[in-house]
Amino acid sequence: MNRRITSSEINEYLECEKWWVFITLMGVAGYFGAFTYSIRGGIFCNAQTANFVLFAMALGNMQWKNAVYYFIPMSAYFLGAVISETVAKSIKRFNFIRWDTLFIFIEMVSVVFLGLLPENAPYQISQVVINFICSMQYNTFRQAQGVPMATTFCTNHLRQVGIAFTMYKRHREPQYIHKMICHLGMLTVFVIGGICSTVLCRHYRGKAIFAVLIPLSMVFLGLLYADLKKEKGNLNRVPRGH
Repeated sequence: MNRRITSSEINEYLECEKWWVFITLMGVAGYFGAFTYSIRGGIFCNAQTANFVLFAMALGNMQWKNAVYYFIPMSAYFLGAVISETVAKSIKRFNFIRWDTLFIFIEMVSVVFLGLLPENAPYQISQVVINFICSMQYNTFRQAQGVPMATTFCTNHLRQVGIAFTMYKRHREPQYIHKMICHLGMLTVFVIGGICSTVLCRHYRGKAIFAVLIPLSMVFLGLLYADLKKEKGNLNRVPRGH
């Protein structure tokens, strides 16, 4: 999508498709990434490309134990996608709240669980839980006001910045600047989340994960209000990209 969205068009989108939701979740994902890599076993849980590389290297070096170690988060990510796709279809029958809203609540409960774990708990517990969360988040929130977006990793955002920059130089049309700013914003928030996580983990270790309850609570309350009040008559409406 290469044109600026007007204020009147914003009302056409569900709350779960709004930019503020995606920006907030991107910051949470940056926080998760730094959390698992810095103090929970050096595993990337936001996306799986790096883990596949490390898995392949372990197999190539015949380090079978290490290969299994990396296979665990990869499997958890797969199951997260399966579960989110299955539950999202089932939750519609209740016509009470959207899966998007329920998922954020599940994410908050998972964060509380991880924050209460003792520091000597196996790293795999945190890795599996966050892999589930990130996989479900990526599969649930797909388009921000009509623009395909990822809320758990940065690769596509960086690619889109490069494309928008090139297209602006070629055509000098302002919509490409807008698109570039949108994706740069997502990248910036991800980095800020990672910085906050790194600093807080250094001081509070595993308890630092409680900090993400603040942005997640904001998203949950916003989505819940939309489900119960503002968008109560549109619960059967499917978000774009699904």
